[in-house]
Amino acid sequence: MIDCKVKICGLRREEDICCVNAYLPDYIGFVFYPKSKRYVTGEQAQKLKERLDPRIRAVGVFVNADPDEVIALLQKNIIDIAQLHGQESEEELRKIREQTGKPVIRAVKVTEETNLQEAYQTDADYILLDNGMGSGKPFPWDVILKQLAQEELQEKICRKPFFLAGGISPENMERAAEAFRPYALDLSSSVETDGVKDPEKIRKLMETIRKRGTE
Repeated sequence: MIDCKVKICGLRREEDICCVNAYLPDYIGFVFYPKSKRYVTGEQAQKLKERLDPRIRAVGVFVNADPDEVIALLQKNIIDIAQLHGQESEEELRKIREQTGKPVIRAVKVTEETNLQEAYQTDADYILLDNGMGSGKPFPWDVILKQLAQEELQEKICRKPFFLAGGISPENMERAAEAFRPYALDLSSSVETDGVKDPEKIRKLMETIRKRGTE
């Protein structure tokens, strides 16, 4: 059974918006990192957001961006949530939250040395577990699964849910959902063909999730 929300990240075309409007994932992501192949400008994102079904929340993905840039996009309602993927300080994170009242996701790159207890010492509203910025590869699941069994950590997760990214695909998402029990699954490259969001893959993904969610 898949009982969690879904985020499809890296949208950059009007066709992408039409597709997600048809299948209604809970979240979509706009990438504001210039070095990413999925990069969009604020102006491009605004045009896309205007076409986005209001039931879908837009997440802005940033890597060491100026906090004022993030704040401006949130205040203009171009995005609803900020996702920080760099070395942003807790002070910068708090500034974004305090000036906008909008949620913030703190991305954590999972390695063999990752300590979730330390990762959860953040004022972010959510954690995102990933293998790296848009790598499309899974992180070592066993590193996190061992820690998730800790009762103290479970209490923290109840207060601060996590998104699971890093190589999540239609092929492994059910196993990932059952093993990790995340708040949401985050997909990008696995629903693309030749670097472009594939409507058929998104359709199959969402239909599978809805079917599994009712079983």
